[in-house]
Amino acid sequence: MNLKILLAVGLLVAAVAIGLTSFKQTMTTYTDFKGARSRPHEDVQVAGMLASRNYVMKPTEQYLSFSLRDSTGDTMHVEYHGIVPGNFAQAMGLVAVGRFQGDHFEAKQLLVKCPSKYQAQMKPKAAAQAGAAS
Repeated sequence: MNLKILLAVGLLVAAVAIGLTSFKQTMTTYTDFKGARSRPHEDVQVAGMLASRNYVMKPTEQYLSFSLRDSTGDTMHVEYHGIVPGNFAQAMGLVAVGRFQGDHFEAKQLLVKCPSKYQAQMKPKAAAQAGAAS
């Protein structure tokens, strides 16, 4: 009976340890560009806007290279290898998940913030205000 309890507790501890390790590996912290540069061996998330519309996109090679600007005006070169988001050209903001390597941020994932879903909600309100003003 004692052996069964010890075995059950041991399996429970192992399952919790595996679960916590897996959870920790999927967590990435948000940081600014300076923080990303100071943690080159850790995956982080950085947010910003396109610094310019001069970016290199090679859809057939699944490659994207661009500069990201944060809220302080700091810029960082980002390279991404993967499926380029279809709405990248309309992006108002971007979140890049990855790590700083050498002279650039190597993104493993890109999250595109696009205002298009909000523009449809704003247009009727703007039209109503314009109609009331005339």
